[in-house]
Amino acid sequence: MDKILEVRDLNVSYTTEGTLFRKKEVQKVLKDVSFDLYAGEALGLVGGSGSGKTTLARAVLGLLPRYEGTVTHYTPRPQVIFQDPSSALNPARTVGWIMEEPLLIHGKYDAPERRRRILAMLEQVGLSEEYLDRHPSELSGGQKQRVLIAAALIVRPRLVVADEPVSALDVTIQAQILKLLAEMRRRHGLSYLFISHDMNVVYQLCDRVMVMQEGRIVETGAIDEIFQHPKHPYTRQLIEAAN
Repeated sequence: MDKILEVRDLNVSYTTEGTLFRKKEVQKVLKDVSFDLYAGEALGLVGGSGSGKTTLARAVLGLLPRYEGTVTHYTPRPQVIFQDPSSALNPARTVGWIMEEPLLIHGKYDAPERRRRILAMLEQVGLSEEYLDRHPSELSGGQKQRVLIAAALIVRPRLVVADEPVSALDVTIQAQILKLLAEMRRRHGLSYLFISHDMNVVYQLCDRVMVMQEGRIVETGAIDEIFQHPKHPYTRQLIEAAN
């Protein structure tokens, strides 16, 4: 398979500001993280709060000003699906504006072509044309997440970073969004870096999984292998919690 993303020896540290009574402190958040992601693959990244998952996502997305190591993209920069659609969507803008903005930034399409692409993508995520003039406040949580997915995919990326994309949704809506993500992956040949704290959610979507603890990847493998024969104690702990 073609390689989509290569991360090698990634280290990220944050420095807390000192005060009159406390020295500056350096906290190492990611420690020697290395992995590859391949075309058409859904790679899960699972770990508890504070394990470094979101910092890794930010490094992959090019949102960190400084880090040690290398992050190499073999396609254009990835798109992202955020955790909380309510905060990710501009409340002052309509769905149509939100979906058109990426096309204006990344493409050279005239107005009729932009509208054609927007309507086609809306249909793919299960929303009708009538949603174009709605604001985020007029949408349910699942509808907001569908708009986020549509806005991410409308520029036809090959890699999507999904950072806890269903954690803010109830269980029924989670299942619908996971089904949609799987369908869009098949339809568009997408690769996912799918981040979650929930092993059950990762199991439903991903081919492989990386387990992160305190900034390190402690175990990596095929999803069935990890679930059936976990080797690291922390992996077993996550699976037990999921069960």
